[in-house]
Amino acid sequence: MQKYKLSWKDIKFDDFKVYLFALFKAFIPKKKIKNLDQLEHFIQTKSAWVTQVTLYSYLKTRMGTKYVLHFDNDVFMSSVNIAKWNIYSVALQDLIFFTFSYLKVNFNYIDINQIRKIFNNILDDEISNKMPPDIIEDAKKNFDERIEKINWEIYYKDLPFNPSALSLYKWAPIAEELKILDRKIVLNSMILKWNVIKKEFENLIEF
Repeated sequence: MQKYKLSWKDIKFDDFKVYLFALFKAFIPKKKIKNLDQLEHFIQTKSAWVTQVTLYSYLKTRMGTKYVLHFDNDVFMSSVNIAKWNIYSVALQDLIFFTFSYLKVNFNYIDINQIRKIFNNILDDEISNKMPPDIIEDAKKNFDERIEKINWEIYYKDLPFNPSALSLYKWAPIAEELKILDRKIVLNSMILKWNVIKKEFENLIEF
């Protein structure tokens, strides 16, 4: 796989501001979700939040006090960047499918064309954030395969975020022998973050 370089500047200002200030976001007033534009924004920002917080928390836990020293390792940072975008691409799909399954059951609303449009809009927007083209292409293929199999009546309550949790486990740049030991903790860490987002969505949605 082609390697994508992530600089110190990228990490400091684009990624870690999400990680470092995640706890403070709980105190920021939340706006109600009343239309598709607001829903798209919610999906994009929350998928990014879950991805970055879980990935960087896991890396920090495994590396301990030597965590920051790895920022100068170009090979490692390239792996982190690839992991971030791959996990995020699955997180986006999970949250899109969750929200629209919820809307179908609770608001009798479903529009497959709009679902596709929101997903593609977000991916197009991420091009400016240097999301690798090959990961975008793979994400679109995966999305097309998954959407054909979705049962909208039950998806939102049938382990909707398992794919992104498994993606975190797969892509985190940690030695395989260590990941095997961490499997349950890694999967649960992301599911717990998603539970926060699920509750937030249910409180904010006013379609």
